[in-house]
Amino acid sequence: MAHTKAQGSTRQQGNRHGKHRGVKKYDGEVVSSGTILVRQLGAVIRAGANVGVGKDFTLFATMPGVVKYYNLTKDKKAVKVITTVEA
Repeated sequence: MAHTKAQGSTRQQGNRHGKHRGVKKYDGEVVSSGTILVRQLGAVIRAGANVGVGKDFTLFATMPGVVKYYNLTKDKKAVKVITTVEA
């Protein structure tokens, strides 16, 4: 039996580029309409008032205002955009 691996298969793959996920706008920051707030894998942070959800679970502002993160339950978070009228 052969003691070495057959040719055509690699043992190590090259490095992959990062996906640039994470929070893009933090609590208290002023945003305009359409600004990306969070890029995430799955619905880790939920969408609150004035926040839309993209097909890849990206959260974005639908109205201009101030970003506010808050807890829904002990382990669930959400983000909303408070407009100047609400403040």
